Amino acid sequence: MKNQLIEFWKWMRIIRRFEESAKELYRAGKLKGALHLSIGQEAVPVGVCAALRDDDKVLSTHRSHGHYIGKTHDVNGAFAELLGRATGCSRGFGGSMHMFNREKGFLGSNGIVGAGIPIAMGAAFAQKYKGSDGIGVTFFGDGAANQGTLHETLNLSSLKRLPLLAVCENNGVAATTLTAKSTAHQNRVLLAQAYDFPAEMVDGNDVEAVFAAATKAVKHIRSGKGPYLLDIRTYRTEPHCGIIRDTRDKSIREYYLGEHDCMKMLERKYPDIFTAKKVKALEDECESIVAAARELALAAPVPDLEQFKADFGV
Repeated sequence: MKNQLIEFWKWMRIIRRFEESAKELYRAGKLKGALHLSIGQEAVPVGVCAALRDDDKVLSTHRSHGHYIGKTHDVNGAFAELLGRATGCSRGFGGSMHMFNREKGFLGSNGIVGAGIPIAMGAAFAQKYKGSDGIGVTFFGDGAANQGTLHETLNLSSLKRLPLLAVCENNGVAATTLTAKSTAHQNRVLLAQAYDFPAEMVDGNDVEAVFAAATKAVKHIRSGKGPYLLDIRTYRTEPHCGIIRDTRDKSIREYYLGEHDCMKMLERKYPDIFTAKKVKALEDECESIVAAARELALAAPVPDLEQFKADFGV
């Protein structure tokens, strides 16, 4: 248990430092394109992905860094992809919103809201068709929760008892629109009830609670009982993307960076494990991992455009 808790903390910190470092490069003009950060939500990908296997297939969103690192632990490939380098997980052609890693079961992310949801259902169908006990997993946010494609996916997955885990990162905002202003009912558990399969609401900043709920859900799905939904309540402390001003209540942000921060919650719960000395050592280790990935990425070559044309018939 001790080692698992340390791993939880470590990967939450790596994801946090990865995104903080990406933000630094973005502000320095060294990182091009849109940058969508999930700082504050690290317990969600870490807790969920710790319950998965490499052969479980994950589909992500435009806010994909945490999901990718949580599922693959491939910090080097993620940073290189972010900077558009040939050593990136998508060979530098995808960037922040199009990460991919077949070996680790990360089947991609894209910029279309809700687009990964039916693809994850397809992955779940493929698992069942092949007779595997692997599952398909879709992460989605408040904006995608109001898309028709989610309802179609949940309905068909329930009807065919597909091995799908639907993970709603319920952070109270879709881009810049507060969910309370765009959604009749914010309880996403009701979505699963409407299509007759189980769901659970979880504190998304309590990594142990997320892991426990994900483990329970995955056990249910692998047993052949069909889909499961997790309504994970969390909060991203960054604006929608780097060029958009954040107009949300600052006191809520301070709460989630303070007493309800996912790493601080774990430290308070287990003070004998997370002593000041241990936390400092872990911080140094995580900083070293992210800094090394950043330097490798900055030194890596850009993709070969001619090879791209040859590979994709352009």
